[in-house]
Amino acid sequence: MDLQTTIYLVVGASFALYIGIAIWSRAGTTSEFYVAGSGVNPVMNGMATAADWMSAASFISMAGLISNMGYGGGLFLMGWTGGYVLLAMLLAPYLRKFGKFTVPQFIGDRFYSKSASTVAVLCLLVASLTYIIGQMTGVGVAFSRFLGVSNEVGIYVGMAIVFAYAVFGGMKGITYTQVAQYIVLILAYTIPAIFISLQLTGNPIPQLGLGSSLSGHAEPLLVKLDQVVTDLGFGKYTTSLPGSTLNMFVYTMSLMIGTAGLPHVIMRFFTVPKVSDARLSAGWALVFIAILYTTAPAVAAMAKTNLIRTITPGVVMQNADPYAAESQIKYEERPDWMKRWEVTGLLKFEDKNGDGRIQYYNDKTGNADVKAKIDAAGWKGNELSVNADIIVLANPEIALLPNWVIALVAAGGLAAALSTAAGLLMAISAAISHDLVKGVFAPGISEKGELMTGKIAMAVSIVVAGWLGLNPPGFAAGTVALAFGIAASSLFPAIMMGIFSKKMNKEGAMAGMLAGLFITLFYVFAHKGIFFIKGTEYLGLIGGANSFFGITPEAFGAIGALVNFGVAFLVDRVTKEPPEHIQHMVESVRIPRGAKAVDGAHV
Repeated sequence: MDLQTTIYLVVGASFALYIGIAIWSRAGTTSEFYVAGSGVNPVMNGMATAADWMSAASFISMAGLISNMGYGGGLFLMGWTGGYVLLAMLLAPYLRKFGKFTVPQFIGDRFYSKSASTVAVLCLLVASLTYIIGQMTGVGVAFSRFLGVSNEVGIYVGMAIVFAYAVFGGMKGITYTQVAQYIVLILAYTIPAIFISLQLTGNPIPQLGLGSSLSGHAEPLLVKLDQVVTDLGFGKYTTSLPGSTLNMFVYTMSLMIGTAGLPHVIMRFFTVPKVSDARLSAGWALVFIAILYTTAPAVAAMAKTNLIRTITPGVVMQNADPYAAESQIKYEERPDWMKRWEVTGLLKFEDKNGDGRIQYYNDKTGNADVKAKIDAAGWKGNELSVNADIIVLANPEIALLPNWVIALVAAGGLAAALSTAAGLLMAISAAISHDLVKGVFAPGISEKGELMTGKIAMAVSIVVAGWLGLNPPGFAAGTVALAFGIAASSLFPAIMMGIFSKKMNKEGAMAGMLAGLFITLFYVFAHKGIFFIKGTEYLGLIGGANSFFGITPEAFGAIGALVNFGVAFLVDRVTKEPPEHIQHMVESVRIPRGAKAVDGAHV
């Protein structure tokens, strides 16, 4: 059976499974629509949480970013995983004990204000819509390559699939679909990794293969990879950093606290019966997440090795000179996987010196020895552009794995993007129907009316998400990181202060959220957007690229969070403290059930 037919069958079967689950688990009440009736088993909820959290960025982009960036790409591993631990240990149990459906509802009740809830809805919508751009773009990329359709058609099909199981099934349908999607995506990620680890190192466990010797060589895989990439003018794979150490630290922190503030992940902890189940499902989710996240560094390094070996034959295995003519393949003899990915536009070749061969190297290197070799070879610049997003999806094709493995990766990439898109849409729908319509504009709406409103909001959100995927803003690159930064600067501080500061009042919380959100958006748009004022373009409004101590826009969320905290506490100092019953409520949420106050009179 040919590759394209196999892909159609595997992807089609996975879609049929998702839609079948949605039909079986239709939501009939608002409780089932928003939180799956709070009756999900902790292990299954852990699996669904893992699928919800591991988006297209985790499945498709993360290993590609690590492959391109080397050691510095580890900030995504540290930030996202550390953020999940922060969420699971510090926030989720308390939010579950509070017992509200959504983050805006928690903020509205904790800060005794519908205005605070509305501000939280604004922050949630900005973060979620920014995040969803990346998911829908990922759907388009995967479809365009594996189903042989245009990017636009791919997004339309993705919208239809999400509509089928999200609108009708609500959180109940999404939860059980995400369990299936987790199984698909984790098999799709680990099976190719096992094959490739065996090929390159003879070790079937990728995590161990990463530290093993390359087959036929005495030196470890990473030592050999360091040698190869430095020969091509790139920085050492095991030590390269993106920008300054400060930027890496702030970037990691932004991803970490942004993860802890993501509303679609927090909502998952309301789907289990008890607070103890929330803790248990958080632990299981960490186990399920760790399977992919500990495999990603191995996938990245092995993909980099295979990519260079394919483009520059003999360099990896036989220590050939990468600048010798026989070391580069002729463009007309390029492998089939390159031809297939060229169609997507994510892999491009430009014959700058007209020799018909593919030169792949760092033409901006500061290494004098490498520059001398480049000049001697008569090269005119790097000729191959490889988008980081194709590394995981193309990896099995580069390694010449069986067709069913390549098809499984296609299904896994789509499962990752669709599962997170569904979770984000659920968070958006709940914020609009439950927090705005029921909470502010129509408090007396019936349960049936609220359920219908939620489904309409979901349908409209899918249309908006699809439009954003088809027409991404000018700053679409890095939108996932930007979404984490927005959540970090707006929602995370309000949640933290709502749980751990009984004296924080509504004025402080609202001022902090707005300050954090707007300063982060300003920094992002000043770098990545174009401002139109009376028809004139204004760029670089704040003094040039990364003008704030070299911090990139994607990393600025942590600075926005500091502004949020600072403004909140300043406003809190000059305004009235919360009512007594609110302070008692905060204390009761934090104190474990059955605990007794220690007064010093009893032992």
